[in-house]
Amino acid sequence: MPKPDPVQPANDAARNLARLLLSTARFAALAVLDPATSTPALSRISIACDLHGAPMSLISSLSMHHGALVTNAAAAIMVGEPGPKGDPLTYPRLMVQGVAHLIPRGDPEYDALRDHWLAEHPKSRLYIDFADFGFVRFAVTSAMLNGGFGKAFRLIPDDLA
Repeated sequence: MPKPDPVQPANDAARNLARLLLSTARFAALAVLDPATSTPALSRISIACDLHGAPMSLISSLSMHHGALVTNAAAAIMVGEPGPKGDPLTYPRLMVQGVAHLIPRGDPEYDALRDHWLAEHPKSRLYIDFADFGFVRFAVTSAMLNGGFGKAFRLIPDDLA
């Protein structure tokens, strides 16, 4: 007898929580595949949502994760941090899977993204214009929300829009 799937389809409460986690996140864990070994690799990145609500980051072309995304654009990000007390697994977190799109300087959107990014991350003014920094946008393909014990939901891109 097959076990029941504990992951539920999204409902309005799950969609709202997922959107809140994503829109308020200032940093995330980024998962990529290391091009040298084809094994998973993680990095901490700064994050914001672009003007259309898609997750984006400012990354250096000198970073390992930049090279990994150039080689294989598949990626995942996780947002949501544990609170100050209790079991960290009881706090909500969102894992978003998607495809990374590098946005080069000179792209028609670049200046608007730069202004938006600086509004969200003003301290990045120190390095945003360094030649090795550029934006990456993550086109969401799916997501999983863990709202705490017994609160797991599958989401589709429209659930986060």
